[in-house]
Amino acid sequence: MNKNSVISLALVLLSIIGVNAQAPARAANGKPTVIFVHGLWADGSSWSKVIAPLIASGYPVISVQNPTTSLEDDMTATRRAIERAGGNVVLVGHSWGGFVISQAGNDPRVKALVYVAALMPDNGETIPSLSAKAAATKLGTFLKPADGFITLSKEGVMQAFASDVSKAEQELIFATQPPASEAVFKAEASNVAWKQKPSWYIVATKDGAINPDLERMMAKRGNAKTTEINASHVPMVSKPVEVLKVVKEAADSVK
Repeated sequence: MNKNSVISLALVLLSIIGVNAQAPARAANGKPTVIFVHGLWADGSSWSKVIAPLIASGYPVISVQNPTTSLEDDMTATRRAIERAGGNVVLVGHSWGGFVISQAGNDPRVKALVYVAALMPDNGETIPSLSAKAAATKLGTFLKPADGFITLSKEGVMQAFASDVSKAEQELIFATQPPASEAVFKAEASNVAWKQKPSWYIVATKDGAINPDLERMMAKRGNAKTTEINASHVPMVSKPVEVLKVVKEAADSVK
């Protein structure tokens, strides 16, 4: 074999290794990949209490890091995760993440959708128009806009966003929150996936960010299998066992 042939073979092998290193191994037991999509003022680590037991039970897991700069940017991040999964997928969205999975969920590899205290918009709806369908929550009084981005005050985290978690966890949520672009509040839903895909919905009955009555309305019109949890806006942090049960049920429905 001449020198050029050796170099060519080496490049092919490296490209194969690179592809395999980027994609998580598919579960030998055929379980779908569970992809978590966080909402505004949160990040991928917000799912950690649910991720660990899922992995221990043999489920491949990816947690998306949304830029929260626009619906299109967040959908792109989620689509990358779907590509990485390489097989059947269950999308789990929290808060604004529900808006994202309602769009990205049209991918044929997505077999089920799980909404966790999440926005579940219909075609043509925006965050403001959807929120107007129920009484306003107190979250709006704690938003801090600056330079086209919005953050959440520490009081907002403690009183409206994560009122039922430890002070240490509240401090962590406040410290790690990424600013959300004002553009996400102008995004309009279209071709929503829950009209074609089986859906589950977790209503957080103590939610101070999204009105629980709005959550119930969205779940009902989406014909989602609904579970109510006595939790704040972040049940995956405060009630992970209950959230895990719903996520597993959705994942186990995929054949």
